[in-house]
Amino acid sequence: MNSEVEKLMFLQTQSITKEFGKLRAVNQVSLDVKQGDIHAIIGPNGAGKSTYFNLVTGYHRATEGKVLFKGKDITHLPAFHRCKLGITRSFQITSIFPKLTVYESVLMGLLAHRGVTLNFLSSAKKYFNEEVWKILEDVGLADQAHALGESISHGDKKRLELAITLGTEPEILLLDEPTCGMSPEETETTMIFIRKLVEDKRLTILFTEHDMSVVFGIAKRISVLHQGTLIADGTPEEVRNSEEVQRVYLGGVA
Repeated sequence: MNSEVEKLMFLQTQSITKEFGKLRAVNQVSLDVKQGDIHAIIGPNGAGKSTYFNLVTGYHRATEGKVLFKGKDITHLPAFHRCKLGITRSFQITSIFPKLTVYESVLMGLLAHRGVTLNFLSSAKKYFNEEVWKILEDVGLADQAHALGESISHGDKKRLELAITLGTEPEILLLDEPTCGMSPEETETTMIFIRKLVEDKRLTILFTEHDMSVVFGIAKRISVLHQGTLIADGTPEEVRNSEEVQRVYLGGVA
């Protein structure tokens, strides 16, 4: 199988649908995410973006359709199994260990992913010390390794959450509003970091974001949801020029 075919078969949803009672939150969405891409999913509030993420990661069970990862049907696999395969998600509301240090938080993420149970963090450090420091250096938090999670800035909390997810050895990261609540400086730093992850670690990024300057500044491909339906999918320029996208979402300001 050549590399282009492998990229096309990386992550796919085929007519994926999710109904909550009479509400169809995601409606027959077929989408390909290529390996190594930075792929944005945008749309108005209530468009179905978070539900779509939940279908990909296994937090919701699809009503209809399929989710495939590297050609394998994972539609019925639970979230923890998909994480083991390399599909990892971070959430809009930062989820860290506020009473642990930055170092300990990343260490805990590594232990959880490896299924290792050690009675004391001090015992775990000698086994995973090098890996933890490498992750902290990758995300630019090595100088805050001994700070408590609750004491660092909002932007650094988001980076710490990403550091914890890197401990799960992902192949694709799903990021929900990665720059939400950040200052312009923090946003710029985060965008640089995301690009570096893709280049250095050969990760694939699938993200949602309301800041259109971020979306059009970093995404290689953009998909647009409206009322649960995919209304556009293409390059940033193609999406920017779509009359339907302009009408229902961008309003001529992108």
